[in-house]
Formats: sequence, C-alpha cells, structure tokens
Amino acid sequence: MLSNYYRDVQLFRFDERTGEIYILAGEELQIIVPPNQPWRFINEIEF
Repeated sequence: MLSNYYRDVQLFRFDERTGEIYILAGEELQIIVPPNQPWRFINEIEF
C-alpha cells in the first residue's frame, strides 16, 4: 500500500520478542503491525 502512494519506507523493524513490525514511511507516517491484531497508525515513536 505504501509503495502505491509513493511513500519511501525509511525504517522497517521486526521485533522478534513481540512479533510486531514497525514501519516509518516518509517523514511522518508511522505504523505498527501486531501479529494477531489490526495494524494501526501511531503519532509518536513508542520506546
């Protein structure tokens, strides 16, 4: 979906412990993809 809207994926991270995927696209778009739940946008980076 991100490539269809011409968004560069700046960061892609897979957390082996939780199974979550974190995607930073462009300068503002942040997405969390949990293994067994719908993906969601986040406004701030979670540490």
